[in-house]
Amino acid sequence: MTDWPLLSAVTFLPLAGALLIALIPKESERLVRTAALAVSLATFAVSAVILQAFQAGVAEFQLVEKVRWIPSSGASYHLGIDGISLWMVMLTTLLFPLSILASWQVTKKVKTFHVVLLVLETSILGVFLALDLLLFYVFWEGMLIPMYFIIGVWGYERRVYAAIKFFLYTLTASLLMLVGIIGLYSLGGGTFDLTQLMSAPIPKGTQMWLFLAFFLSFAVKVPIFPFHTWLPDAHTEAPTAGSVILAGVLLKMGAYGFLRFSIPLFPDAAREWAPWLAILGVIGIIYGGLVSIVQKDLKRLVAYSSVSHLGFVVLGISALNVVGTSGSVLQMLNHGLSTGALFLLIGMLYQRAHTRQIEDFGGIAQLMPVFSGLFLLATFASIGLPGLNGFVGEFLILNGAFEANEWTAGIAAFGLVLAAIYLLWAYERVFHGEIRAPHHDRPSVWRDIRGRELIVIAPIAFLLVFVGLYPKPILDRIEPSVEQMLVRITAPSEVAAR
Repeated sequence: MTDWPLLSAVTFLPLAGALLIALIPKESERLVRTAALAVSLATFAVSAVILQAFQAGVAEFQLVEKVRWIPSSGASYHLGIDGISLWMVMLTTLLFPLSILASWQVTKKVKTFHVVLLVLETSILGVFLALDLLLFYVFWEGMLIPMYFIIGVWGYERRVYAAIKFFLYTLTASLLMLVGIIGLYSLGGGTFDLTQLMSAPIPKGTQMWLFLAFFLSFAVKVPIFPFHTWLPDAHTEAPTAGSVILAGVLLKMGAYGFLRFSIPLFPDAAREWAPWLAILGVIGIIYGGLVSIVQKDLKRLVAYSSVSHLGFVVLGISALNVVGTSGSVLQMLNHGLSTGALFLLIGMLYQRAHTRQIEDFGGIAQLMPVFSGLFLLATFASIGLPGLNGFVGEFLILNGAFEANEWTAGIAAFGLVLAAIYLLWAYERVFHGEIRAPHHDRPSVWRDIRGRELIVIAPIAFLLVFVGLYPKPILDRIEPSVEQMLVRITAPSEVAAR
């Protein structure tokens, strides 16, 4: 199967499905939903084949596809996958069918909704697989339009404001990255190929400016404090599928950009900027935790918790060692699973109560014990309880961060305490105490978790436990690629030596 263009297949299968669904009459809503789900499941099946074909212990890019794209400019259609991008692809192809299944209640512009979702999936997969910077930028910008419509058309009351804010923030920052890409093209001898640009002799002073151009684009996407202000509004106003994709995958694109481009392309600048990156990561951890404590909207609380959790990812990357960076890659996967589960469950709660205000709830565990148990599992995973997936990633990150700077690691560890406070306090108010919820006296409304909802959440619940108990298969594929990437950091570059 390695001779097949598997990476192209997994990237463009959703787009082909979107074009097919566009031909279905809009009145055939059930057929549209079924077709979109089938396409997303087929995409996940192809990603499973990629996982099976991927060789553990190999650091280099695998299943590489490369053809000339724009010969006059040196751009190529170049795809490849390594241990860093593998799990982002798997996470993406897992969350999309679950998001589609969770959106079975969407009634507004059903066909357009599913077409836009599938186009978004192609854009995201292209970001994680592109090894040509111009191709990467096309996919990176291509993601903005479908996400804008998902928030702006199918979101809640302030959806247009949130969509415009998201679009303007990310577009402005992306234009700075485009300037950096053009600069790299000039310095790299007229090529956009990542593998060739990594060996280009770029002076340290130039690296500092180029690193900054890429940093601002990726920092907004993570988002790193203080570039995070678009995130709570986008999360809160997006529909359930939009929040799951936004938290589960889109936020990882920024951290992935640091790992794939900023560090290997600008090693000297990365060493200089690493302490500042660590400081911003720690600020995000503490700030996100403190703001989450005072939130009254359950969805907004989880949105701010993402600022804190992604701060750990940034801290691990800034350590510039195998333990911390591998922990960051693993935590990117873990956060996508645990936070994706929380947004899915909050969406199910909203369908029953039509409110997300914490004060409107109480005693839900008495009405829906199974649902409450699953919510508690996702909460514990997000906190980082030993035995669940979040613990492994956070432990590795703090271990690597302590090796780099014990002070930042010590302060960041306080973020774990804050996570326990805001998540367990919110859980206690919503699920325990006196029964208090809209229409709580109607059993038909507050029936425990339904069959379709269980199908949506069960795969993630299984992975929360599996990754927590046995992360070895994942780390075996992450660490070789991380080690190879960090070689350029640990040894002075040729330019620096001169």
